[in-house]
Amino acid sequence: MENLQTVRKSLLFSGVDQEYLEQIAAIAHRRSFAKGETLFAEGDPAVGFYLLDRGGVKLCKISPDGREKVLHFAHPGETFAEAAFFGDGRYPAEARGVEAGEVLFFPRESFMGLLERNPRFSLNLIVSLSLLLRRFARQIEELSFAEVPNRLAAYLIELAERRSTTFQGRSYLDLEMKKGELASRLGTVSETLSRAFRKLKEEGIIEVEGSRVIICDMKALTALASSTAKG
Repeated sequence: MENLQTVRKSLLFSGVDQEYLEQIAAIAHRRSFAKGETLFAEGDPAVGFYLLDRGGVKLCKISPDGREKVLHFAHPGETFAEAAFFGDGRYPAEARGVEAGEVLFFPRESFMGLLERNPRFSLNLIVSLSLLLRRFARQIEELSFAEVPNRLAAYLIELAERRSTTFQGRSYLDLEMKKGELASRLGTVSETLSRAFRKLKEEGIIEVEGSRVIICDMKALTALASSTAKG
């Protein structure tokens, strides 16, 4: 029953009939992970994919000189490693816990068996995958056309929607990652990100207290996030 409740929250399986959701939940294996634990390494055989139930996971690549490039942060309800699952059979990046949590693991053979036995389920899954592709296309557009302050504003709004506390017209939220990781997530470097934070602070849009951000002017932050023109 716990697996079924987790599966229902996933965007990948949205629109899938109850009958198939139960079958998906039945083949899933629940796994706990610790902060900093590696779920799989780049180049490992893609023996299945994952659905994050709680906690946080980052997908990253490590350069030959040891530098880390974060490709994506997975949040509860999101799946990851599907591309490798349906691709060349190897994980193209490393998955590591940024905070302790639990995932559901879907073995390749069992999941492929569901697709083969249920053509209607396969069609529903294609629709769900297309929604995920649209979301990533929007992220690529942001990285291509938006300046760093705009990207930061969009991220803060998305984070506020998920995990903020509102008091007297202000939104209080704690950054879910280190600023170096956030810079990588936004496609920039730490120094540029610091300038973006400073810009928003000087304009009275936010206040920063360590890892806590206070959104003072949500309207201005939203306007900044929606502006993608480079200037």
